[in-house]
Amino acid sequence: MIYDFSLRTVGLVAGLGLVAAHAFALLRTDWTIDKLRGFPRSYPAGVFLFLLAAAWAFWLAATMDLGEFSPNRTLICGAILAAAVMVPLFAEEFLAVRAVGILALLAAEPLLGAAFLRPEQTRLLLVILAYGWAVAGLIFVGAPYTMRDALQWASRSSGRFRLVAWVGIAYGTLLVVVSLLFFGAGPVQYPLP
Repeated sequence: MIYDFSLRTVGLVAGLGLVAAHAFALLRTDWTIDKLRGFPRSYPAGVFLFLLAAAWAFWLAATMDLGEFSPNRTLICGAILAAAVMVPLFAEEFLAVRAVGILALLAAEPLLGAAFLRPEQTRLLLVILAYGWAVAGLIFVGAPYTMRDALQWASRSSGRFRLVAWVGIAYGTLLVVVSLLFFGAGPVQYPLP
């Protein structure tokens, strides 16, 4: 495992994050719609998020076990640093969306790692969220206009936007409740045969 987070911790952080983000969107609907419509082509947001993703990837490459690629660690870290400089300079189009895609891919792993080999069936709520992020991340990196289209669809009317926000709040609340009631705080202790 790359990260050593308990299932309860990951579930609470993910659930509270979903509730907070969607509650803010619900409370400030018009402002959020305005900002989200301009987000896909926002260069400053793209640079910030891409540098955040590059820092996360660099930290992972510098600290995790790369197996048979460990002798190439310096080259990999150098490539990440070069990408952190060159991509914002030469790939300005939809940089914010591509950065969100990379961050979604990176963020999926802690959720999957915490749920790995856990017996609780409710862990699948985290697994579904993680795979949703991973698939969305792949799509946003490869076809970034899809985020623009999805945001336009969701914000076509205030009612639709509020419905999407309520769905996010409901899923986040469900994750928080399940985390508190069903997810153990530590690793599962299996009895020896």
